[in-house]
Amino acid sequence: MLWGTIDLCICISAGLPKTEANWQHVISDLKRIEDLIQSIHMDATLYTESNAHPSCKVTVMKCFLLELHVILHESRNSDINDTVENLIILANSSLSSIEYKTELGCKECEELEEKHIKEFLKSFVHIVQMFINPS
Repeated sequence: MLWGTIDLCICISAGLPKTEANWQHVISDLKRIEDLIQSIHMDATLYTESNAHPSCKVTVMKCFLLELHVILHESRNSDINDTVENLIILANSSLSSIEYKTELGCKECEELEEKHIKEFLKSFVHIVQMFINPS
């Protein structure tokens, strides 16, 4: 089964620009984390931006990536930890290829509302989609 998943990812990413392919893999990892936390009933709350302005997407992404370290700290599940570590590498790699100026007027991470991990993951997917489909 694992090989079928890998083949599917390779086929999907072959037709996409490199950074877009990475963002697609980030979304896949987020969905995998969501499935895994349901199976172990993880109940963390994390700083979450639910309504980010496109001009703040890099700042918000950095906050989400910082919060992933909380999941690493609180989870004792090796599948979750491996997936989170992979997601951090993919997202940072994609961010490093984006040229951006300092985003002004954006909230600091600690100013964001703390929300349940399920809402955090849903909002994270939304932010990633802003990178895939910039407006």
